[in-house]
Amino acid sequence: MDITKFAIPEIIFGRGSLNYAGQCALRLGAKKVFLVSDAGIEQAGWLQRLMDILEKEGIEWVYYHGVTSNPRDFQVEQGAEMYLKNGADVIIAIGGGSPMDTAKGIAILASNGGRIRDYEGANKVQRPLPPMVLITTTAGSGSDISQFCIITDMARKVKMSIITRTLVPNIAIVDPLILRTKSETLIIQSAIDALAHATEAYLSVIASPFTEMHSLKAIELIHKNLKRAVETKSLDSLEQLSIAAVSASMAFSNAGLGAEHALAHSLGGHFDLRHGVIHPILLTAVMRFNLDSRVAKMADIGRIILNGTKGSDRETALAGIDKLQEFFASFDVSLRFRDEIGEEGRQYLEPICKMAINDACNLTNPRLANWEELLKICEEVW
Repeated sequence: MDITKFAIPEIIFGRGSLNYAGQCALRLGAKKVFLVSDAGIEQAGWLQRLMDILEKEGIEWVYYHGVTSNPRDFQVEQGAEMYLKNGADVIIAIGGGSPMDTAKGIAILASNGGRIRDYEGANKVQRPLPPMVLITTTAGSGSDISQFCIITDMARKVKMSIITRTLVPNIAIVDPLILRTKSETLIIQSAIDALAHATEAYLSVIASPFTEMHSLKAIELIHKNLKRAVETKSLDSLEQLSIAAVSASMAFSNAGLGAEHALAHSLGGHFDLRHGVIHPILLTAVMRFNLDSRVAKMADIGRIILNGTKGSDRETALAGIDKLQEFFASFDVSLRFRDEIGEEGRQYLEPICKMAINDACNLTNPRLANWEELLKICEEVW
């Protein structure tokens, strides 16, 4: 096989693992921690819990709360200024993808300077980043594991993909107990986000045996456990979703993603939509577009979703895609773009697709896609 690499952080997983956050910070040399989170985590009480843990270890902190869903470029730049002004050292983020990506962006600018848009694309960060501890409060975004950072460029209205090995945090803490305070909507959106990560990573042109096993396991665990997790908030099911999210993150961080995420970044940046809203609409359509390039692999996914086979690999793959669409339809999610952006949003699809073909995720899609083909996919799910 070809030479490959597999980069992941130190992962501390399990019920109650949040309690180790202070010790982790101390191991990284923390004197004054720079905390990044958002209003939702504050209201749920998890930020205060983290502050209490740090205080118990005698660690000072400064808190940056300038984070919104789909973090903005100016928020990252303001955070970096605050980090430097306060003489902070270790960065700790607690939350979903937005606080964690904001923290990564702050780390880039704190040590490399410039504007965050300077680092769009792959491998443009030259200097080492401050130590980072990322604590996820969802089972989906993968930012706590990955070498990706997604920040919205407000001038262009696009989510920028920043990809570099230095964005893999020093330590990731995954505590399934936190998921018990999440809404049904957030549990669904996060899990489908992880499912999209796993699927596109499995089909990626740079997938390897080390990523493929994690992709397939993540798909299996999400398909088996999401329904029960939503209906009962069973801690066992939520824990399985957390495991799936970690596996999916390890896969896509090292194998990349595809055209579905390229489109999601452009659509999400323009309409300020969460990934988890876009994936149930778009994922199966992009899978059909990619089918002829990855028939055997699509059949592997189909066998998991169907728990069996349907004749040939192609028949199994197609049946699996159809069944996955039914799976999405069983939840309270939108399956058509018109339900999220309205008829007035349709006029923006062409420029959005033209933007999407330049996204780094498109480079690892199994089938080269031009903007006209991406537009056709979007029209199919309008």
